[in-house]
Amino acid sequence: MKTIRASLLAVALFTTALTAPAHAAVSDHDLASHWAPVHHQDTDDSDADADYLSTVDFDGNWNTSDNWENQTQLAKLTGASYYSVVETPTHWFLVYSFFHPRDWDDQPDPFGTRTHENDLEGVLLVVRRDTGFGRLEAAITVAHSDFYSYVPAGSPFRSGAETVDGTLLLVGGRPATWQEAKGHGLYRWDGTDFPGGDGVVYFPAATGEVPSGGNDRNVGYRLVNTFDPNGMWARRNNSETFSSFGTFRGDNGKDNAANAPWGWDDQNDGAIHRGYLATDPALVVDRYFSGKGDFSLTYTRNAFR
Repeated sequence: MKTIRASLLAVALFTTALTAPAHAAVSDHDLASHWAPVHHQDTDDSDADADYLSTVDFDGNWNTSDNWENQTQLAKLTGASYYSVVETPTHWFLVYSFFHPRDWDDQPDPFGTRTHENDLEGVLLVVRRDTGFGRLEAAITVAHSDFYSYVPAGSPFRSGAETVDGTLLLVGGRPATWQEAKGHGLYRWDGTDFPGGDGVVYFPAATGEVPSGGNDRNVGYRLVNTFDPNGMWARRNNSETFSSFGTFRGDNGKDNAANAPWGWDDQNDGAIHRGYLATDPALVVDRYFSGKGDFSLTYTRNAFR
């Protein structure tokens, strides 16, 4: 009898191993690569390269008070996006952050009210952990001091405390994002061409590329883990990079005006506090949307905490 029970136990364990969720073997980088957006970056032809993507340390240092001046070093503006992954038993929450050395204007700003050094805005993707790389169910984008929520076709998510702002389009199975020129507010791409007809389309790639000009429709951007050693999160208390928690140091235009993901804040979404889109995304999603089905608020992994 013991032998039979042991055999049955062995079969049960073997069967469980065979049917274990495929997502268990997915690395953060592979997951981020799979869902990385096709990114439509609008450019302004008065200074198109001021709208190119890059990293906070694109110029070879983490001193964020010289990024405005060094933005003209075009060969260093290789396309990039930061990413972070946190998870609950039911979902992955992926934040992609797009950095620009300048938030700028084509008109003079003598009082520093419309421009500032450094700019980082992005998108949260909500992916159900079912099989493989999961299933994309929702997105929330950051545009200055407002968040916008979207759902792809077929998602069960509906408006909750916040109204869904539109349908998230996919390009080749990837979410499609769109970012303003100059101020760099980020939204879903609506399927139309750039205002004025010029812009850069960035695709995830192993190597970041510099656009050939302000109307380059095929440019690679690389993925950079927000949690890398000596990376953006690791330097969160470093005064060379940050003036305060979640706010980059900068002295052109309005001082210290750009925020890291843990400093993002919507101005009017109630009890969702500053930084929660990155640090407590399950809570944000739970309040923003209804119709979520099985949805856990308990983190199995969250390096922001």
